[in-house]
Amino acid sequence: MHSSDISSSSLPYYDGPLGAIPQGDGATFTTWAPTAEAVSVRLFTTSDPNEKAIATLPLKQTRDGAWSITQEGVGEGCYYDYLVRFPDGVIHRTSDPWGTASGVNGERSMVLDSSTATTTPDGWDQDVSPQIPLSATVIWETHIGDFSVDPDSGIDADHRGRYLAFTDESSHCESARAADGLDPSAMDTDDDFPTGMSYLKSLGVTHVQIMPFYDYGSVDERTGDSYNWGYDPIAYNVPEGSYSSDPYDGHVRIRECRAMIQALHSAGFRVVMDVVYNHMYRADNAFERMVPGYFCRRAADGSLSNGSGCGNDMASEHPMFRRFIIDSLVHWVKDYHIDGFRFDLMGLIDVDTLNQARKRLDALDGGHDILMYGEPWSAGDTEVGRGVLLGRHGSTQHLDTRIGWFCDGTRDSIKGSVTDDLDQGYVNGRADKFATQVFHALNGWRGTRREPASVAQLIQYVSAHDDLTLWDKLCLSMREGHPTIADYDAERDVDDILEANTMAAGLILMAAGLPFMLSGEEFARTKYGCDNSFQSSAQLNMLNWAQARRMSGLTGWYRTLIAIRRTHPEIFDGTRERVASPSPVIAATTGSILISANPTDDDVVLRPEVPFEAVPGEAVPATYDSSVDDSTAWRLLADSRTVLAQTRGGREESQPGRVAVEALPISPAHSFRIWEAR
Repeated sequence: MHSSDISSSSLPYYDGPLGAIPQGDGATFTTWAPTAEAVSVRLFTTSDPNEKAIATLPLKQTRDGAWSITQEGVGEGCYYDYLVRFPDGVIHRTSDPWGTASGVNGERSMVLDSSTATTTPDGWDQDVSPQIPLSATVIWETHIGDFSVDPDSGIDADHRGRYLAFTDESSHCESARAADGLDPSAMDTDDDFPTGMSYLKSLGVTHVQIMPFYDYGSVDERTGDSYNWGYDPIAYNVPEGSYSSDPYDGHVRIRECRAMIQALHSAGFRVVMDVVYNHMYRADNAFERMVPGYFCRRAADGSLSNGSGCGNDMASEHPMFRRFIIDSLVHWVKDYHIDGFRFDLMGLIDVDTLNQARKRLDALDGGHDILMYGEPWSAGDTEVGRGVLLGRHGSTQHLDTRIGWFCDGTRDSIKGSVTDDLDQGYVNGRADKFATQVFHALNGWRGTRREPASVAQLIQYVSAHDDLTLWDKLCLSMREGHPTIADYDAERDVDDILEANTMAAGLILMAAGLPFMLSGEEFARTKYGCDNSFQSSAQLNMLNWAQARRMSGLTGWYRTLIAIRRTHPEIFDGTRERVASPSPVIAATTGSILISANPTDDDVVLRPEVPFEAVPGEAVPATYDSSVDDSTAWRLLADSRTVLAQTRGGREESQPGRVAVEALPISPAHSFRIWEAR
């Protein structure tokens, strides 16, 4: 039987061990190939694709579609692949879809003992994830290459663009040193601008979401001279080799990937892994070579489903791929100490699989603290059976209450639609249209059709790796689609764009739910108007540390907002009470905190004790009757207007605002402010 379209119900489910497992002085090879006539494993001493096999061993059929052999003398580190013969005479060569290690470009799998010294950095057994309250969570998304490839990063040249860049504890911007008249090779000084991990520790975020670092197919590991985001899996359970110092040796990528995670944990960060179980690099993947027609979704005519836009959709609802997804997540938690998972195109993964994965993770030690969230959409329709619910808009109410999703409603109401570069939102030109929606976003969309079962399910954001960076979106939409390079680089008068950026940051970081940002959003990261840089140059995609230094005032604003959120847990889940202010100004309290967003040209006096409904659409007079008895005074914690002066001035970081106590808070024009009740 060699079918291009097999019903999942027609094949047996296998619940035993799969993959290559060391056994004494040998190894047991087990795979699931219920439609095969014969299966053999070929053994190699290296991962060099030109090397010939040293042995070919036939596997025996066991039960429920599994094939297995235990072979003495096959040591840890032996490379292998499979030959699968079908009744029609077709033979497929494939790597092991259940494998946990491989050599260069994933062509061959490798027998792995994950506890050996060759795969564990010093101290790995003592690695512990930091404990971070959910209320303090702030997620920062980055790409391993983007993080460190800038020559100005000051990071060890051998580590740039690789896992080991995260192990460099102290680095500084070299061009900034030269600009300040300092010797780039001199010891660190108080005037250094931090980069890499030094910078990240100063920012205050809690979780680092890393774009794909499983083994993917779009970069040739032998040369590593191209760039890609990596949304094209080859081997889900194996770290990508192009980020390692030696992609030919399967141990090295594992050891160095673990070292990255260990360094992030040691610095106080939890690590979120970007996973792409919805599609693979090609339809002719290791799963389909092992069991043709089973693992990819197909239409009734046998054609491949393409809801991913990548030519294939993986069938998460099929029992053996559901098993694989859940086992894979557990593998990354147990063997790599991963603290969370971001699901690419979660709208293609069925709800039952997601909920079962959540339950399985919860059963692990510390599993309740593992984050799960994803994109509640797909790139198109996918082929699933009647009654199969997918993790997308319209079905999120069926998800476990601790599976979250990216809130595109928040994103688009604040900055405008991502499908139209010129479209404007609340902060960049259409405050009148979006004021109500933005208040709902601040309040976690409670009381609306978007309301989640828990605000912890909402990933609140205005930038991610997809689409324009926040700064580029603001430049395009506020310059009628014709920004200059100077606009993108923030090297001229861009006060209005900077004001919009600070307001967007304030709205996200003061919103109920879990705030999320693309790395560099906090220093006006630009890709010069490129809205899909997945295979653009490393130079276009990299974090530009000279830009970070130049925009340190904006970074300081983000740092202040993050610090306020960390010390006021009510911001995470407290109900927002909207208070009197003229539309489109938004003013709201939660707990002891008062926030205001004023995109208008006028200063506004706020009346926190007056409900918003009492003066709908009316401005509160600037001539306030002082005879009114205010029981509460307000201490100003943060004022976005400080960012303009500090950005023009260069290095000075944003402070929490002037120390002032106001009986009646004032919301200045084009500002975002935060007060605390006294």
